[in-house]
Amino acid sequence: MKKQLLLIGLLLASVGILAYAASKSQEKKPMTKKIVQTAGRDQLGNFAPEFAHYNDDVLFGENWNNTDLDLKTRSLITVIALMSQGMTDSSLTYHLQNAKNNGVSKEEMAAAITHTAFYAGWPKAWATFRLAKEVWTDKTPALTDKEKYQKTIFFPIGKPNDAFAKYFVGQSYLAPISTEQVTFFNVTFEPGCRNNWHIHHATKGGGQMLVAVGGRGYYQEWGKAPVEMNPGDVIHIPANTKHWHGAAPDSWFSHLAFEIEGENTSNEWLEAVSNEEYSKLK
Repeated sequence: MKKQLLLIGLLLASVGILAYAASKSQEKKPMTKKIVQTAGRDQLGNFAPEFAHYNDDVLFGENWNNTDLDLKTRSLITVIALMSQGMTDSSLTYHLQNAKNNGVSKEEMAAAITHTAFYAGWPKAWATFRLAKEVWTDKTPALTDKEKYQKTIFFPIGKPNDAFAKYFVGQSYLAPISTEQVTFFNVTFEPGCRNNWHIHHATKGGGQMLVAVGGRGYYQEWGKAPVEMNPGDVIHIPANTKHWHGAAPDSWFSHLAFEIEGENTSNEWLEAVSNEEYSKLK
């Protein structure tokens, strides 16, 4: 039990750091692999080895891997810098594709190019738009609300929570994060989704712990006011306590769910949270 508590403590510390970082950017992207560039050595290694070193090891190896700016922001800055200089060649095409890969949408890129046109020049915008249209083709599917939300959280959303669907109002998703030592899941709720009132029974120990990791939601115990949950918030639910939790009406919401060990544990699902009660939430 002590080992499990230690592991949970370490996880909570990590989640707290991630939640703080996420609060600084609504466009927080999932963790990405380190950028490795070899174009300099591939094309100029024999002719200009020093330049190849600066390109591959410094520009991309160090600067692009600096975490003070996220990759999406760096990609936009790079496109705007090249456009402003009139560098509308293959290098700009590469960085437009890179921007798309790093989460820049067609609408965001169009807005960035339009804004820059007033300062860098209309012809440069036209030239950049011609290249951008080849990257963001009409065949490029628009991101769903679920895909957009996934880009804002660290943990996976997972699959539809079909096994427990009858105990939820609205659509929820379940992703197993750990199935060894300490078992826990990421539970995601679409806007307006919440689970029924329920109780985690136990004669000793037991209960549940929730750690909010994305969006905005609520937790409520029977007879008490609802508690708003935001990334980094932790809720400790004692055993034998009637409660519910779920998303805010206008926001997706995700939390990690830990079932606490106990004796004679069981879950009892009760009535749904009424629309009248839920409509009082903001």
